[in-house]
Amino acid sequence: MTKACVLHAPTDLRIEDVELPPLGPTAVAIRIAAGGICGSDLHYYQHGGFGTVRIRQPMILGHEVAGLVTAVGTDVTRISPGDRVAVNPNQPCGKCRYCLAGRANLCLDVQFYGSAMRFPHVQGAFRQELIADEVQCFLVPPGTDLTEAAFAEPLGVTLHAVTRATSVAGRRVAVVGCGPIGALAITAARRFGAREIVAVDVATAPLRAALAVGADRAINSAESPDDIAAYQADKGYFDVLLECSGNDRALRSGLDLVHPGGTIVQLGLGGDITLPMNSVVTKELELRGSFRFHEEFGWAVDFIARRQIDVRPLLTEVIPFTDADRAFTLAADRSRAMKVQLSFA
Repeated sequence: MTKACVLHAPTDLRIEDVELPPLGPTAVAIRIAAGGICGSDLHYYQHGGFGTVRIRQPMILGHEVAGLVTAVGTDVTRISPGDRVAVNPNQPCGKCRYCLAGRANLCLDVQFYGSAMRFPHVQGAFRQELIADEVQCFLVPPGTDLTEAAFAEPLGVTLHAVTRATSVAGRRVAVVGCGPIGALAITAARRFGAREIVAVDVATAPLRAALAVGADRAINSAESPDDIAAYQADKGYFDVLLECSGNDRALRSGLDLVHPGGTIVQLGLGGDITLPMNSVVTKELELRGSFRFHEEFGWAVDFIARRQIDVRPLLTEVIPFTDADRAFTLAADRSRAMKVQLSFA
């Protein structure tokens, strides 16, 4: 048995004993050290889900985790007890046509930790002990704190998004929505050689974080609309727009920021959006979705370990999992928090 953060209904998060599965031949037992609270975790906690997805049974939350290996199955060769690992929460089937085409993030039968998209739900990783498959485990070198390693999943999301833009090297990039994903998108764009990065949000605290991780300029679009308007001149200024808010108004106004032939990558998830398609057509814009990641998880672990991407400025606080309600309340406060993590020690 192990203790876990189990959601029963909106704001009804309980610390409960749950049973551990047996250690199979390719399985790895991990003592979780740190787990980051994601936007989807917040949606489950606050509303019981998002869009049409709703919890229909008690579900362990969490998918951004790292920890210490305590035991391995008989067929495990790459991981040993005592190793420190970041855990990829994405478990594609490996057999469907998308997996076989190298697009496992679009798997038809994927299992993703802490997700109510399928029933029975896929239980999450906010627990003291986790049994994962060897293929999910990425080694973390001794010099890297496990709180940093727990950023690998959201960083992987943004690395995938930047690759969806084909290339940002030498290009001007706008990042709209500067929560944790937006801030990490800035680090990813900077790592891949963006020439100029401008961060846009409607709140002050996220914009300060955006500057701390590499944005050249931060604009509060609610307070400084003229600064935004300047980038709309001559049919737009930016080569690439990374839309991380999921807000329909942000995406619609973002079309005016991108010059003809430019690319918009949509990361943020929200409701249905009505777009001014005349702008998309007459400016020959590329509008691309970006969903999760695949090989980019390994890139993220490597970039973090080498400090080629420094995620430390984004860590607001690490809170014991036994005080999870306080952690979720803090994570929801954009004026105080960027990334809040739970400690399972």
